[in-house]
Amino acid sequence: MTESLEELSQRYQESMPEDLRETKSFDWYLDEVYEDPKIARNAHQRVADMFDYYGTEYDEEAGVVEYLLASEDPLHDGENTFYGHEIHRAIHEFVNKVKSGARGLGPEKRIKLLLGPVGSGKSDFDRQVRTYFEDYTLSDEGRMYTYRWTNLCDVIHDQDPADDTVRSPMNQDPLVLLPVDQRQRVIDDLNENLDAPYTIQNEQSLDPASAFYMDELLAYYDDDIKLVLDNHVEVVRLTADENKRQAVETFEPKDKKNQDETELTGDVNYSKIAIYGESDPRAFDYSGAFCNANRGIFSGEELLKLQREFLYDFLHATQEQTIKPKNNPRIDIDQVIVGRTNMPEYRDKKGDEKMEAFNDRTKRIDFPYVLEYDEESQIYRKMLFNADVPDVHIEPHTLEMAGLFGVLTRIEEPDSETVDLMQKVKAYNGEIKDGEDVDVKKLREEGEESADIGEGMEGVSARFIGDEIAEAIMNSTHRDRGFLSPLSVFNHFEENLENHGSIPEENFETYYRYLEMVREEYKDRAIEDVRHALAYDIEEIQRQGEKYMDHVMAYIDDDTVEDELTGREQEPDESFLRAVEEKLDIPRDRKDDFRQEVSNWVSRRAREGSPFDPQDNDRLRRALERKLWEDKKHNINFSALVSSNEMDDDEQNAWIEALVDQGYSREGAKEVLEFAGAEVARAEMED
Repeated sequence: MTESLEELSQRYQESMPEDLRETKSFDWYLDEVYEDPKIARNAHQRVADMFDYYGTEYDEEAGVVEYLLASEDPLHDGENTFYGHEIHRAIHEFVNKVKSGARGLGPEKRIKLLLGPVGSGKSDFDRQVRTYFEDYTLSDEGRMYTYRWTNLCDVIHDQDPADDTVRSPMNQDPLVLLPVDQRQRVIDDLNENLDAPYTIQNEQSLDPASAFYMDELLAYYDDDIKLVLDNHVEVVRLTADENKRQAVETFEPKDKKNQDETELTGDVNYSKIAIYGESDPRAFDYSGAFCNANRGIFSGEELLKLQREFLYDFLHATQEQTIKPKNNPRIDIDQVIVGRTNMPEYRDKKGDEKMEAFNDRTKRIDFPYVLEYDEESQIYRKMLFNADVPDVHIEPHTLEMAGLFGVLTRIEEPDSETVDLMQKVKAYNGEIKDGEDVDVKKLREEGEESADIGEGMEGVSARFIGDEIAEAIMNSTHRDRGFLSPLSVFNHFEENLENHGSIPEENFETYYRYLEMVREEYKDRAIEDVRHALAYDIEEIQRQGEKYMDHVMAYIDDDTVEDELTGREQEPDESFLRAVEEKLDIPRDRKDDFRQEVSNWVSRRAREGSPFDPQDNDRLRRALERKLWEDKKHNINFSALVSSNEMDDDEQNAWIEALVDQGYSREGAKEVLEFAGAEVARAEMED
């Protein structure tokens, strides 16, 4: 469906606030804030409410609030979602600091410093926050207002006609126009009607230019502030817009010869000096990053790369919430200051005694790599979804095994003799639950203790892995391969590990070892897929699953079960139960735990009105599939898998179709049959 220019224009108009271009009186604004006190929120309060506005979900098990602007990205249909337990914990911690700042508990006077390795998503999250803040201020719930001075030439004799109407240079809240005592009376009234976990506070002074205009106008009107506000002030809607440098600003390091503190605090407007004189506040240009970010968000990119002299400007900007431009009085600011930095800069500045004051004014939020490889694979899946990917089929396990390699490089090797590295990775991934010979919480605590700064703060980045997946896709295209398999991705990892600048040379040998571990894990999964293709029967698995549950329930209830053939009541078939459970390596002394776990799962589904289906329980499904394999493998022609000369075309096609049903392409199915089929055949023929 195509849209005409008229329709596009209509959509644009509907997306904009109705009062975006309107001017209002100060009296109107006063009525509005009495009606809705949240209009007068400060920056921390508005940003805190923004996170809740787009929705939240509470992960009770992790004790973490997931914010939908990050976990679902409703504005962009999920294009910029974030994955991983660690990332959402970091976001939860960030929002908690903003919400604490909204209550005036201290973090409002600190830099929220996102610390993490390269490619961990710090910049993406920072950009996401700024994007959503822009959208939030367009909504009725997030609206804010500022003011502009008008008809100044009528009163101030030397006012430049070009400056007859002047917008508040710091985009201050109109309440700042009221004298402190009168303003506090209004704020006290607002707080009585405010339904929020914080109170409205505003003790700011007018910026120097506005203070000058107020003094001149009050002198003209014999201190009648009502006449000043009625005749020379218009209230206007303020929306955050990074491109306009309005309530959102980013700041990044540049060459020290080409950067000075005026980029942060503003500078003299040389075009106005000839009109007003150098010391006149009207001759100052409020174009510094702190000025532009007022009422919103200041984002400092690679903040600790700045020279020490620049970082000094952050001391007052945080603790006193003021800035001090050169040759000008202090200016009050109101903004959420966010910084981002990588590990080398953090280590360097942390050990610098001269940075003690700066370090004391930062709140560090660790932003690690993802440590669950299924979640990591979602990052690559998102990357491919957002790109123009060639017509290449991504084979099963490809992205998961790529994620597994990445996670292996990031976690600390366990000290425990009972848990190896692969078991720890699978425990983090949720494949091994607490109590199954693995204490996941303890593993995480040990990992944090043994890591330099925190687990997940070092290793191979998702950026490196994503680049290699992209190279493997293009290589497949050039070779007219219509599929991308884990084997081809592994080859690219192996070829390019030593060519990546962010991977230290001393890690090469360890990472090659991890890559071999991933190959072995993939081989096991490929073998499982081939076995599935050779012997899978969904109806038989359903029947065996129902039989297993009948005998489990009878065992738990100390009851009997009806024999399928004779119809007589009999004791639960322990040999059958163990034949299933042994396929998961469940020892005899743990059988009761497993049976109770499966029984609880079935009972829970029954309460929800869901029928029993062993396909929905991953562990039970795997156990039944493996038992079915044991029952059927004697009917399979294994020599055909070893020698293609003995393979019947119909037989081969049936196996390939079974693999296609599991998500393989036909070409990929042939490759996995060749790779894993021979392994299956050799193992079974040896047995």
